[in-house]
Amino acid sequence: MLAMLQKTVNDNQVACNLCEHHCVIPENQTGYCGMRLNVFGELHSLNYGKTIAAHVDPIEKKPLFHFLPHTYTYSLAAPGCNFSCPWCQNYEISQMKYVGFRIPGKTISPKEHVNRALKAQVQSISYTYSEPTVFLEYALDIMKLAKENNLYNIWVTNAFMTEEALDLILPYLDAANVDYKSGDKNIYQNIIHGKLEPVLRNIRKMFESGVHVEVTTLIVPGVNDSSLQLTKIANDIASISTDIPWHITRYYPSYKYISIDKTHIKSLNKAYQIGLEAGIKHIHLGNV
Repeated sequence: MLAMLQKTVNDNQVACNLCEHHCVIPENQTGYCGMRLNVFGELHSLNYGKTIAAHVDPIEKKPLFHFLPHTYTYSLAAPGCNFSCPWCQNYEISQMKYVGFRIPGKTISPKEHVNRALKAQVQSISYTYSEPTVFLEYALDIMKLAKENNLYNIWVTNAFMTEEALDLILPYLDAANVDYKSGDKNIYQNIIHGKLEPVLRNIRKMFESGVHVEVTTLIVPGVNDSSLQLTKIANDIASISTDIPWHITRYYPSYKYISIDKTHIKSLNKAYQIGLEAGIKHIHLGNV
């Protein structure tokens, strides 16, 4: 599948404008996400149609507590991510990268996904588990069909897409849960391998475009659990709107951070109080 948001640079190198990595990709190489391959000077989406997971979930599992509450959502994912969080809870599917072999996953067409959602009698489709930005073309085709069939579209995302990518999905996007990982740009840069500023920009743009937005922060001990960090996160959310719900989620040992203890309940309660002081109206503790 020919990838969107690409531009030829020179010597068969292609610039990818899907996310804020802005990878310049040589021939027969992939970008940072490992899912967009330069084939003879054209960028191809390797995970189009490759469904690595598909389930019917309670919408609260996304988590969304203030959008279509007490309903179920048809959830799907293709492999890949444009971040490298060492604590990732879904690393088995998010950290897959193309290394010269076939991309794993069952081939399911956009139409079949929508038909499955209709058969399950849900009200929405969620693009979740991995990072939907890196399967934009696939997600967008499903989203368009979903709208034609009166289904809502939900993204669970790190919000590291470019504004151009966000503009493509906004006409079809109804709700999003954004994983806001830290208020420290150094953590985004040195641990996650991303940038803080585009995430905040995109949260604001979604909210101001009428998308229902909720934010989740996984509290990782020794990473983002200090009062300074939590205050920065809470104030960043409140600066966009105190109506945006904040999900404060407990970390359990996973992936490369398997030796780090689970988050102490005191840290969650501290974050809760900080959120209240920032004026956030809806705060929810998760994984407790």
